[in-house]
Amino acid sequence: MHRRQLLRLCALAPFALALPGRGVAAGGDFPFRLTDAEWRARLTPLQYAVLRQEETERAGTSPLDKETRAGLYHCAGCDLAVYASEHKYDSGTGWPSFWQALPGAIGTKEDNRLFATRTEVHCRNCGGHFGHIFDDGPKPTGKRHCLNGAALIFRPA
Repeated sequence: MHRRQLLRLCALAPFALALPGRGVAAGGDFPFRLTDAEWRARLTPLQYAVLRQEETERAGTSPLDKETRAGLYHCAGCDLAVYASEHKYDSGTGWPSFWQALPGAIGTKEDNRLFATRTEVHCRNCGGHFGHIFDDGPKPTGKRHCLNGAALIFRPA
């Protein structure tokens, strides 16, 4: 990348980060549905921002990042079990990370918001936004499901 292009992107980055998420209302027909008012009543403001508006919580703020007990992680929106503790690892990013989801628990879509194409991951039942999947994870999948802790609820085994 040329220096001038890099500087231009750096100058625009704060504006891109301030853009509101597209929200799940923009894409998808999911089995579990609520009205916007019902979602707002059901979720905390942070959960609503993450799950319904595709926002991102600040790195290092979720207690689930350091959670090490055996159990299952459920969608905070609809309570679907989505990730197992045995697939969690410490990625050092400040967000809970997993190398795979439970079978049939998630959906993905292309996300082009931050000057690059990423893979967004969401709940297959309610469409709630979890985070993104990257190709820098551990074996056996090589994937890093980098998730917002606010989108999850941990249930110990």
